[in-house]
Amino acid sequence: MDDDKLKNYLADSPPTVVRLEIRHHFDALTDQEKRYAHYISRASLSGARITLRQTSPESEHIFDLIVALYRFCNGDWKKLQQDAGVKDEDIKAFLGYAGQFLGNTGNYKAAGDSKFVPRISESSFKALASVSPEAKTLYEKANGGIFATAKPGLMHLGYLDEGHLTTYYPDSPSITKEEITAVGDFLTAKNPEIYNTRLRKRENGDFDLLIASADTEPPKEGTDIGQVTEWDLEGKLKGKKLRFVFGDHSQELKKVVDALEHAKENATNDNQRKMHAEYVQSFRTGSAEAFKRSQKHWVRDKGPTIESNIGFIETYRDPQGVRAEWEGFVAMVNKERTKAFTRLVASAEAMVPKLPWSKDFEKDHFMSPDFTSLEVLTFAGSLIPAGINIPNLDDIRQTEGFKNVSLGNVLSAKAPDEKIPFIREEDLETFTKYRDGAFEVQVGIHELLGHGTGKLLQETAPGEYNFDIDHLPISPITNEPIKTWYKPGQTWGSVFGGISGSYEECRAECVAMDLSCDFEILKVFGYGDGKEDMAGEAGDVLYVAYLQMARAGLVSLEFYDPTSRKWGQSHSQARFSILRTFLEDSPDLVKLDYSAADLSDLTISLDRSKILVHGRAAIKKYLQKLHIYKATADFAAGKELYERMTEVDDEFWGTKVRDEVLRRKQPRKVYVQANTVTAKDDDKKIELKEYEASLEGMIQSWAEREV
Repeated sequence: MDDDKLKNYLADSPPTVVRLEIRHHFDALTDQEKRYAHYISRASLSGARITLRQTSPESEHIFDLIVALYRFCNGDWKKLQQDAGVKDEDIKAFLGYAGQFLGNTGNYKAAGDSKFVPRISESSFKALASVSPEAKTLYEKANGGIFATAKPGLMHLGYLDEGHLTTYYPDSPSITKEEITAVGDFLTAKNPEIYNTRLRKRENGDFDLLIASADTEPPKEGTDIGQVTEWDLEGKLKGKKLRFVFGDHSQELKKVVDALEHAKENATNDNQRKMHAEYVQSFRTGSAEAFKRSQKHWVRDKGPTIESNIGFIETYRDPQGVRAEWEGFVAMVNKERTKAFTRLVASAEAMVPKLPWSKDFEKDHFMSPDFTSLEVLTFAGSLIPAGINIPNLDDIRQTEGFKNVSLGNVLSAKAPDEKIPFIREEDLETFTKYRDGAFEVQVGIHELLGHGTGKLLQETAPGEYNFDIDHLPISPITNEPIKTWYKPGQTWGSVFGGISGSYEECRAECVAMDLSCDFEILKVFGYGDGKEDMAGEAGDVLYVAYLQMARAGLVSLEFYDPTSRKWGQSHSQARFSILRTFLEDSPDLVKLDYSAADLSDLTISLDRSKILVHGRAAIKKYLQKLHIYKATADFAAGKELYERMTEVDDEFWGTKVRDEVLRRKQPRKVYVQANTVTAKDDDKKIELKEYEASLEGMIQSWAEREV
């Protein structure tokens, strides 16, 4: 790879390191609550190797190498430098790479799915790894995976037959997108959940469905689908077999199960105890149905002091969009900051009718969820989000509801002197003052009324429908009766496949942009008196919300690869389409201002006076299409719309604008998290250990987790 292309894959120099502050909230817990939080933290972190394994073949070895070097020098990096005989800039580059790697739980960016490589030569890196036999062996096991690949496509996650890398289909170099889809369609018809699986193709053309479980044999009482352990495939794969193989990630899940057994012993109510019992059943046996039951109890656990969730949750990184990445978190509820979200939930039912679709495309009753502001103790996964709306399981969401959380100490974690490219000088003061508040409003609406609204029109069983089949709903797009809906066994993810994650994030972001124009909602968050006032503080928050979204759409081009014409991050792809909507469907609302031919003076101009009329109307129009296509399983129309709105032309967006975005790119944050440990003199006492906000602190925190 030539130097000009390689520079876009170099690790941040250095990454921005911030600490998740948690001491005050942890210290306020009772001893029992501390034990409960501790064991969920241990369970979450015990699955970290699963996340590494789901990222790339070399990620586990790189992780072990970083930890081995820390232990060799006991955190004295100057000593390691001297022992290895490398330069100051080499050890700094190694620490930067290690910090970014640990912050992403792998060597592909959690936000972007593109590989990053160290700013250190292979010879210097090898010298560092040669200080001990253990480190040297691990370096060799990484098999060159630390550095750039000869094939540019392998620098991005995606389907193997499209030249990319994925470990959701391990040891299967010849597996194709068509085969993955065919197996997926077969499984949809048979109806087992597959979010906790990987798929392997054998040399003879048969397939193994690798099921994540501590046990390596199917349970004697049968699996979710009875005593079946293999199926004969049909259609294009007729003549081939699909076998069920238990014990994927077995060693990690044994540790997870052990920790969750202890968490159950320290739970504070029956819902928590039942939830952990089902978690244990799911992770021990591979039962997806047990995991579903755990989520029912989780949704029913209203107003806990300690909030958590764990398992195979988000499907963004699977190219097919159906297999999920491991993540787990435990956090303390911030009761003061939760008040605003509680008020938002109380107002939600009145806000739903303001969205651009009729009751035919909305749930019969809005299920008011828990919505809490959390202070994160542990978040194990590739990406720490600002907010979460889960569970992602359609049947649970439709019958039990969901929960929303906003991660307060993630939102508030700031590095000093952060630069904000593309904002005009005259907007900087207002933008800086209100960007956190505007983002909190956006996250709140996005999670509650974005992900929380909408009905999937379904044939729930042969001949049974959740809508009036004799009087079909009228589509507001065509003004004609709908022609499509979900068939038995189909889910949102199985129908929309690889675009489902980004498409849904876009729909939720559009809901946020639409309803943030409602001054009653802004009042809920403490801005204004509920009356329209674009000149007041509420108007400032709304202005910054739209400006922040436009800027997010612009900088999202960092995560687009013009060579493969592939987006690498779901939220970024979504936000780019919203910027396109602003520019194309809302006259003079947003402009890209520049005079230099190379766009080196590019800034975003937003007309405050046009937000409520032109901006909101453009968003409503786009949102309506996104929503109706999703609700009616109209994949063809949804795919055409979304691909058109996220298309990046080669000359302007793909080259001129993207080059300037990359030139002004800011290092992404990585978060240093505390650890919990049992007290040396009393194993029923739990102590908190914090680390400094530095690359050294990041490495030490992971080394001491002993995962």
